[in-house]
Amino acid sequence: MRRMAFLLRRQSRNWLWSWTHNAPWQQSISSRLPQRLQSRTVLARHASTKAEGIVPPKIQLRDYQEESIQSVLESLEKGHNRLGLSLATGSGKTVIFTQLIERIPPRNGHADQTLIIAHRKELVEQAARHCRLAYPNKTVEIEMGATKASGAADITVASIRSLASKDRIEKFDPNYFKLVLVDEAHHIVAPQYRQALEYFGLTEPSNNAPALVGVSATFFRFDGLKLGSAIDHIVYHKDYIDMIGEKWLSDAIFTTVKTNVDLSRVAKDSSGDFATRALSEAVNTATVNDVTVRSWLTHASDRKSTLVFCVDTEHVRQLTETFRDNGIDARYITANTPRQTRNEELESFKQGKYPVLLNCGLFTEGTDIPNIDCVVLARPTRSKSLLIQMIGRGLRLHPQKENCHIIDMVSTLNTGIMSTPTLFGLDPDELLNRKSVQDIRNQKEHEELNSPVPDAGYVRPLGDDEVDVTFTTYDSVFDLLNDDRVDRHIRSISHYAWVRVDTDRYILSDKSGWMTIEKSDQDIDGPWVVEHVRKYMLPNGWVHTRPAVIARAPDLEQAVRGADTFASEEFNRFAILSSQGWRQKPASKSQLKVLNDRNILDRELTSKDLTMGQAADILTKLRFGTKKRFQSEQKKRKKEEKIRKEFEKQISQGDVRVGSLSQQDL
Repeated sequence: MRRMAFLLRRQSRNWLWSWTHNAPWQQSISSRLPQRLQSRTVLARHASTKAEGIVPPKIQLRDYQEESIQSVLESLEKGHNRLGLSLATGSGKTVIFTQLIERIPPRNGHADQTLIIAHRKELVEQAARHCRLAYPNKTVEIEMGATKASGAADITVASIRSLASKDRIEKFDPNYFKLVLVDEAHHIVAPQYRQALEYFGLTEPSNNAPALVGVSATFFRFDGLKLGSAIDHIVYHKDYIDMIGEKWLSDAIFTTVKTNVDLSRVAKDSSGDFATRALSEAVNTATVNDVTVRSWLTHASDRKSTLVFCVDTEHVRQLTETFRDNGIDARYITANTPRQTRNEELESFKQGKYPVLLNCGLFTEGTDIPNIDCVVLARPTRSKSLLIQMIGRGLRLHPQKENCHIIDMVSTLNTGIMSTPTLFGLDPDELLNRKSVQDIRNQKEHEELNSPVPDAGYVRPLGDDEVDVTFTTYDSVFDLLNDDRVDRHIRSISHYAWVRVDTDRYILSDKSGWMTIEKSDQDIDGPWVVEHVRKYMLPNGWVHTRPAVIARAPDLEQAVRGADTFASEEFNRFAILSSQGWRQKPASKSQLKVLNDRNILDRELTSKDLTMGQAADILTKLRFGTKKRFQSEQKKRKKEEKIRKEFEKQISQGDVRVGSLSQQDL
């Protein structure tokens, strides 16, 4: 019956299309048409009014907004129809995809409808509002909750939950759509989105389907699922650091405050982030809340509009009380706040009537509060996308703010949390004190420039205008091999026991084989490459396969997410989880024998020197070349030291001349 109804709808549409294009307008006939078909006649009427000169108001696009639209159009001309736009929060994503609608021509000469999909009510309403302003001559309908669209509007904005509910999607005929737009498209691989894409023939590239354009500020998945299963090409990228530098977003300064909350025993949810209830129990304490408020008083009491991100409703309430106990007019909004109260409190906050607004989970996406000049991250997370979304709330331009102060309440860093230092690629232990984005970029550049061997670095004198960065020098290979600080960064991202064996090279292994994450010189879908090698036992001994590429990624964090997803299915979790109890036991006799045979220390190692986990990590480093690299670097360092001493001797003698040193009398 469902299929028959669909065919009947399609036949009626085909008849109507022919009628509206080959016969004069018949008002008396259209008045007797069913509601479904009357919507099509409205379409024809709007086409007529546009022909008479009534056109939508023109919007002056920013340069990068126009560039992003052109990137989509160029890719469509090349035959690609599943595209992504990576645009920072505050870039005007809604404006961009609204303007894109008019630029894409009808498909097959007549399919001219557009569907916009979002996952939150605020995003649906925002998109519909923009479309009505941009296209007053087009029909714009909403499919959400009790509000139901006809299926024949020029533009339909739908919540994904409603679209995937029961048979509601079946009113939309894919043959009449030229474009499907997905807001916050990092959700696009979720089951409900996959269902919608399948309905419109977009589960794989096709010339016989609408164009799909997904827009997001965080085009990566925390759980390692591949967005490539839904989107084939990211055709444009503009991150918030670029936009800050080009003055399209507000400047930001960052301060990190250590709370020393131990999150090692906090459970994880299905996505891999901290479970909400367990996380709240860990951070929602009188001590931590007091530190949070005192940190705000110390660093940001002069700020006019502070947005605080909390874990859950109870955390919101108690932290709000702590603010109030310190004489600060703080208010909160949660999902349980009545709609009218929520709107009133939010409007008062936008008008600057009180300085601190607390929330949990409401303002991470699609919320426009440009006056925010301080963001307090009181909610630890393992998700890079969530961290960026929270920071992004404070980066919109506003005439009454110079910058936005981001205060990151950092817990202990060896349990996989994302923080502002790790977001910028700095060491997790790096503390920031009112550092701007440019300050952090300069610091990272200095570290990369002046640290050719991060594992075994050096100390050099710095000028007054340089960042003071000191690196560790190792006196023995054992010191290098046993220094777990070099693994701390990746283990702040992953809960598996990855081992750093070289600059930008990491290993995870068990008895079945190993995986590598390594930065390559080639940038094919990203410079970071994840490879897997299997081991097999044959009668003549162990053999292993050639490395198979599992994933490529633009940065280490995304590479780790993809690698971890693969490892969870292929490897023994008992062997690779860094939290396993066996890692804390004394090193085994077999481990010690292998290590002592390698002569990595000038005496015999005993079970008092190492745990099983430390010994396992050292053996991995030895197997994958860390010792050899150390010896090579030691030799290189001695040579450089000799040259330096000779040069210093020349300086002290006042005998330094321009020219080749080999031609001078030394």
